[in-house]
Amino acid sequence: MSQSASGAAEGVFRGRPAGSARALSEAYDTALLDLDGVVYAGGQAIAHAVESLAVARSGGMALAYVTNNALRTPGAVAEHLTELGIPTGADDVITSAQAVARLISEQVPAGSRILVIGGEGLRVALRERGLVPVDSADEDPAAVVQGYGGPELAWGRFAEACYAIARGVPWYASNTDLTIPSARGIAPGNGAAVEVVRIATGAEPQVAGKPLPPMHRETILRTGARTPLVVGDRLDTDIEGAFNGGVDSLLVLTGVTDGAGLLAAPPRHRPTYVDVDLRGMLTGQPEVVASGDGFSCGGWTAVAGERELELSGEGSAIDGLRALCGAAWSAGGDGECGLDSGKALARAGLG
Repeated sequence: MSQSASGAAEGVFRGRPAGSARALSEAYDTALLDLDGVVYAGGQAIAHAVESLAVARSGGMALAYVTNNALRTPGAVAEHLTELGIPTGADDVITSAQAVARLISEQVPAGSRILVIGGEGLRVALRERGLVPVDSADEDPAAVVQGYGGPELAWGRFAEACYAIARGVPWYASNTDLTIPSARGIAPGNGAAVEVVRIATGAEPQVAGKPLPPMHRETILRTGARTPLVVGDRLDTDIEGAFNGGVDSLLVLTGVTDGAGLLAAPPRHRPTYVDVDLRGMLTGQPEVVASGDGFSCGGWTAVAGERELELSGEGSAIDGLRALCGAAWSAGGDGECGLDSGKALARAGLG
């Protein structure tokens, strides 16, 4: 298991975000970056992502792109990133398809036929493990694997999965994200498709993707990272995955997580660091300091009142959020903070 570069993961258990005197790109040898909501959105690069990653790379930090989307091959993802101005090779991309293919290969004989409910990314990953993708439950598959197949995935594919699972064939899923971002908004993800098969069969799949250990193991095996930093926008996949793997994490606010969701996070969803966007990789992180009954960061002090979080002072919005995290997570302890955060977030300019 990888160890933290700074021990900052302890900040999760202290109930406040951690500080770092060094730039994160210097304190960690490898950034394990989520894609949607972190590097790009709707296929376009997020503001400051291209420049920030270039600076981190030039300073010696290795960059790896870790995605739960099993549809595209690593080569296709790398090509897209390169087109956006982020030079990337296929070996720099780790997908949930690769993680689930390794999991299957450890449990079935080499050369086994695997019924694929998904796209090309799954097929390529299975072949890399010496397994044979097939399309029908009548081809005597040793396992069923389900991954995101895009909006054109035919309903009949779910029926094939059900036929095989009903015969006792083991079922695997690349990931169970219920939604996936698209250029037009939020669309059903692989988790929604998995629910269709689960309801029809009553079975439960083995799942490989974030936040579960097989994905973390696949990432570490492929990158060789010794002091990795997980960078993501989702608490329930990226940050929980880092928590499960025992490594540090940076939450960026360019994706699905907002301030209210972060303040209500239970321990497994609390990132080590919080920043606005990927520029946070290039700087140190200010310390959140216990101050009397509250927590201070920058010019802000946050206190947990009887019914709501309270914020006083002035400064940058992100420092206000960091101070509020200290107050909220301390009040929440081992659970979620139930205090109202609306006024405090508005005071910081995040309402």
